[in-house]
Amino acid sequence: MRLRQLGTSNLRISEISLGTLIFSGETASEKARACIDAAFDVGINFFDTANMYGRGHAEDFLGEALCERPRDSYMLATKLFFQMSDDEADKGLSAGQIRKQLDASLTRLKTDYIDLYQCHRYDDETPLEETMEALTEAVRAGKVRYIGFSEWPLDKIKLAVEMPGVEHFVSSQAQYSIIWRSIESAIIPYCATNGISQLAYSPLTQGVLTGKYRPGELPPEASRATHHYMKNWIGHYLDVRILNAVQNLKFFAELNGMTTPQLALAWILRKSNVASAIIGASSPEHVISNALTSELAVDPALLSKADQIMAEAAIF
Repeated sequence: MRLRQLGTSNLRISEISLGTLIFSGETASEKARACIDAAFDVGINFFDTANMYGRGHAEDFLGEALCERPRDSYMLATKLFFQMSDDEADKGLSAGQIRKQLDASLTRLKTDYIDLYQCHRYDDETPLEETMEALTEAVRAGKVRYIGFSEWPLDKIKLAVEMPGVEHFVSSQAQYSIIWRSIESAIIPYCATNGISQLAYSPLTQGVLTGKYRPGELPPEASRATHHYMKNWIGHYLDVRILNAVQNLKFFAELNGMTTPQLALAWILRKSNVASAIIGASSPEHVISNALTSELAVDPALLSKADQIMAEAAIF
């Protein structure tokens, strides 16, 4: 497994990392633990979660699963912003909320510090200065090593970067795949210039880039597209134009000795500003197969051809 530096931090993280949204209730505990064990076996050292995944359930699970391993054998990233209780005010990036949610995450994760603490979205109701000062306080207290953000608008990123006297972001967690490319035009260039790496989430576009969803056919049983909650996220990717393009990509990948996910992940990792692609996995076999992408030497010409295959179906 190759490692990449995360922004201006001193963290060197695995090119493929493991996300834990699916561990908030979608995957049985025994299978989820097998996924984590497989991740360590293949050299994954970076695990991403969020307090809102199952309202703490994913953090609880990850804390239990990792607590017996040496703390320096892995890096933890979590996030805050979304509502965490029935109280509608229990959300956002105010100083009080950051202090409360950070301590709760540390408890659930059974650790004294978080390697990367991320703002899950931008909080329009809290002054940016208050948010940045509270995050700075967390870093200087030793509870957090580095800070990042997820899906922030460019103008707010710029304001944070230019703010004096505070800790600065080292990562941008953004949706990025060969289908969803919206960060390429502005976010990636600005972040690259300012020492902020991308953590690409949903690199397989909710599983669409596995090729298991076929045009004109019902979704496979027990897939995200049939789940009462997850289908709300995946539905607009099941357009026949996208599914046809993915089947063409699948044929091309297999013709060149790769799985479709491996080719899709290699396409993301072609960007030096991407530090890691965050995969979700429901089985250890998926973890192992996707992690192998880091070991592949994929000809840039193949990535260019993949780009052409998906270009008309891509969302910019």
